[in-house]
Amino acid sequence: MSPDSSAKSATELGIARAAALFERLDVPAAIAALEPALAADPSSVEGWNLMARLRLAADQAPAAFDAANRAIALAPDNPRSLATASRALSLLGRHEEAVTMAYRAVIVEPINPLWHDRVAWALLAADRQYADAEQSARTAIGLDPNEAHYYFTHGVTLDALGHSDQARQALLTSLKMEPENPVAQHRLALLNGDAVREPEPKKRGWRLFRRK
Repeated sequence: MSPDSSAKSATELGIARAAALFERLDVPAAIAALEPALAADPSSVEGWNLMARLRLAADQAPAAFDAANRAIALAPDNPRSLATASRALSLLGRHEEAVTMAYRAVIVEPINPLWHDRVAWALLAADRQYADAEQSARTAIGLDPNEAHYYFTHGVTLDALGHSDQARQALLTSLKMEPENPVAQHRLALLNGDAVREPEPKKRGWRLFRRK
């Protein structure tokens, strides 16, 4: 095995180990496993994308944006890198850039509902263009009608537009698919007047992107 092949194998092993730890929600251990692999081979787009997701899970938005940028530098049209950078930018309060990055991901891969969902949350975090956010949420549902999270996103966008009845229906649909989802339960309770609406950081209203 050549030195390059050996380094590549070591990087792939480090990424796989970090991903497995991430699945077990052991984020610090996952970061610790991935850091030496990326130090040895900093040319892995997959590795930098995973590191960006890990940093987001650890509430380290600046480091997440840096990792996503490293991935974008290696592959400018990788939609996951663009969408992850968008999420980090939302967390950093750089909303214009976050929206732009999210739309770039959609342009690269328009058939992936994850990126339309990211557009919706980027717009929600920016507190503007709720109609566009609602349209993006509907597009995500159209592309994957079996994903509960997209109905949740749709419910939030409808609530932002003041369409309470439609928002309630979207949240009920989400909860039919994931009855134990506490975030959707709380949103529905707010709409029903069963919970007190407190100021909430909309930037934290979306999930980490799933592995595909």
